[in-house]
Amino acid sequence: MHISLLGVPMDLGADRRGVDMGPSAIRYADISDKLQALGHEVDNLDSIQVPEPETRNPGDPRLKYLEQIIACSNELAHRVEAHIKQGSVPIVLGGDHSISLGSVSGAANGYGKIGVIWFDAHGDFNTTDTSPSGNIHGMILAALAGLGDPRLVNIGGNGPHVDPHRIVIVGARDLDAGETKLLRQAGVHVRTMTDIDRRGMDDVTHEAIALATDGADALHVSFDMDVVDPSEAPGVGTAVHGGITYREAHLAMELVADSGRLGSLDLVEVNPILDRENRTAILATELALSAVGKRIY
Repeated sequence: MHISLLGVPMDLGADRRGVDMGPSAIRYADISDKLQALGHEVDNLDSIQVPEPETRNPGDPRLKYLEQIIACSNELAHRVEAHIKQGSVPIVLGGDHSISLGSVSGAANGYGKIGVIWFDAHGDFNTTDTSPSGNIHGMILAALAGLGDPRLVNIGGNGPHVDPHRIVIVGARDLDAGETKLLRQAGVHVRTMTDIDRRGMDDVTHEAIALATDGADALHVSFDMDVVDPSEAPGVGTAVHGGITYREAHLAMELVADSGRLGSLDLVEVNPILDRENRTAILATELALSAVGKRIY
């Protein structure tokens, strides 16, 4: 596999600082060398430049740092699209979850029809009408599905980018009332921790892959590290107890690799300030390896 490794040190989409250091922490965990050790060709590319929140006015409190996020997302979308058209599989390192606006838009422009599996404790399906915070990282999936501010929906051009019936959220356990209503209206598939408890990660992930890839040209996986229980991934900005285990996370990524449909991947919300001994960044690196073919035996 030819992999393009991109960093996006974004922390404009959330209130809590530190997640901008996530890409560096994952690189420090030797993700590039470890991917190459599996036999993949890796282009370890420069990160996109992101302005610091302290140097910019947040603007509309319902859409904080909109102008800056749009600029960074458009640049990322164009870079992801270009690498895909050159035959590469982009792995994008975050940064808060607003980076997925660019990575998923670019994947859709590069591949055509895509499906998305959104591993996350949260739904990220708010709009300006439902968001309790105005933080754009909680609006990204809705925008990709065509809901919310048109400036977010049309990142990379020609939005919306994903059919909501090919979106599957896995591991949800903290949904806002407004976004729950929107998720049901849009027809997004939501598999909560209760589903995983009852049915097991194997069954839930197989189903998610089938739903997301039905009629799709490629699969994008967006892995928010807060889907993992904080006992295993303490370095995230919005930790929620009761998440998936270390082995459930790896099994899910192993099944993604087995499907042969992975077209792009992002790993987001690693916050080294809140981490312990870089555990969360190391786990993110391990999960990327599982997603591209690493096995125990």
